Amino acid sequence: MFLKIIRSGLILSFLPFSALLAEDDVNGVKISDVGEKYGYSGDTRKIGELVQSIDLGFANTTGNTDTLNFNGKYTFGYARKGYDDQPLHIGFNVSAFRTDDDEITTNEEYTAKLYLDQALKNDWLMYSFASWLRNEFRNFDNKVTVGAGIGKVLLNDGQHVWKAKVGLAYNSEAYSNAQETETFGSFTQYIEYKNSLNKTSKFYVQAGASENFEDLTNDYELLGVIGLDFTVSTDLHVILEEEVSYDSVPPVGFKKTDTKTIIRLGYSF
Repeated sequence: MFLKIIRSGLILSFLPFSALLAEDDVNGVKISDVGEKYGYSGDTRKIGELVQSIDLGFANTTGNTDTLNFNGKYTFGYARKGYDDQPLHIGFNVSAFRTDDDEITTNEEYTAKLYLDQALKNDWLMYSFASWLRNEFRNFDNKVTVGAGIGKVLLNDGQHVWKAKVGLAYNSEAYSNAQETETFGSFTQYIEYKNSLNKTSKFYVQAGASENFEDLTNDYELLGVIGLDFTVSTDLHVILEEEVSYDSVPPVGFKKTDTKTIIRLGYSF
């Protein structure tokens, strides 16, 4: 039942922060991978507005890898006139995490995401997305997810924003070891809370879940993030994030939980 309200424990764990925390970015550039997995999650842009950003920094990872990583990310976002003259948000991003120790790679992850969000009347929306992941240290040679769904802005008073999404997805997981490739359908859920604390600082909280249709109760993934984004200058921003991912049925021989503590300096243009 809605993954027990997104596995109650995950959501409840974020509620103590929700009076203060939120999600967003500078000039509408998306900063968190969680929201992008379920479509666009930034501010409503003006028709014809194009925003790009390049972020570089470091991340400490725990779980299947315990390393300090160099990471980089490029984000592209554009809004055009869509259905019923409502904004259609188009976005793309790529990211990389990598660590080398004495010329030996100890962690390496690459991602790419494409997402579309079509705003509708009365605060409803339709979304679609496609994502790709490669991380042999989590046993994923290629992990591809394609999905679509609907969502609604539950509250928007100019400072506080609540948004929820539900949808369906197709997943294909090719593993780095001898484990056979798996394909399956899933039910996805996503919730976010935004709070613009002031003109330069923003906090964010996001949580997403994906349940395998073959075993909704026992085979699921959870993804959550808490972070801070603050402006340094007109074009520069700093991002601090704590991300937690949980896979109830991970690839054979791998851990269920991974975390990332991320700091990035970003340039928007």
